Amino acid sequence: MKILLLGKNGQVGWELQRSLAPLGELVALDSSSREMCGDLSDPAELARTVRKVAPDVIVNAAAYTAVDKAESEADLARTVNALAPAALAEEALRANSWLVHYSTDYVFDGGGDQPWLESDATAPLNVYGATKLEGEQLIQQSGCRHLILRTSWVYGARGDNFIRTMLKLARERDSLNIIDDQSGAPTGADLLADVTAHAIRTAQQRPEVSGLYHLVAGGETSWHGYARFVIEFAARSGIDIKVARDVIKAVPSSAFPTPARRPHNSRMDTAKLQQTFGLYLPDWQIGVARMLSEVLEMK
Repeated sequence: MKILLLGKNGQVGWELQRSLAPLGELVALDSSSREMCGDLSDPAELARTVRKVAPDVIVNAAAYTAVDKAESEADLARTVNALAPAALAEEALRANSWLVHYSTDYVFDGGGDQPWLESDATAPLNVYGATKLEGEQLIQQSGCRHLILRTSWVYGARGDNFIRTMLKLARERDSLNIIDDQSGAPTGADLLADVTAHAIRTAQQRPEVSGLYHLVAGGETSWHGYARFVIEFAARSGIDIKVARDVIKAVPSSAFPTPARRPHNSRMDTAKLQQTFGLYLPDWQIGVARMLSEVLEMK
């Protein structure tokens, strides 16, 4: 099996280099790759790269993820998040390859308090969510064999993310204000990568699994609960924390106005994925604790 991975140096792409390597020959690219195009802002050249590599599986871990900036860069966000995946889907269909693509809870409006099902109506609140939804739709309309994996609140040991930000601020500040009216499940890039590898192996044997799935860790929390977990874990691990537990304050989203609206409800139902692929998704605390142990040991 030959696999083409795009976005190799992102949080998920970095872990995918590990998880996909045992499956077959791996060609891993990013936007700065020179010999072949891994830049999703150039769909035509990207399509030529796919033809050159002739992969059995294309894994697209690249995306335009600057949610607020997308409000003023809608054309670029659409090219990367919708038109490029459409080009990949067309090439996958032509070559009878699989396309694995990651999407987001931002395709929903964030209403209610129930976990979103794959079949629920979509209604994105911002440009980022709208472009990711269009990418999903164009892949589905292409007729190629695909796995679209919606996820949320992704973190990893590599790169910037909420965990690293909280650790930094907890060392520097006497108090913190953290949003508590947005709920979801922090999901590790390593979990996404491992599930992806398992799903690809299953798909090779069972083409009928082609479709859309929700993939997040188990359980739920708010950003405030997430921050408390991270900071308290660090304190128990002997890290010098300046902020006290009772001054990690819960505040509404309105306390931090942003150009792009965020969904309040990012909960996602993963029953379809677990049943289809015979998997169990562990609670979010397990993955976060493991990542924290790794990061804090490096300090």
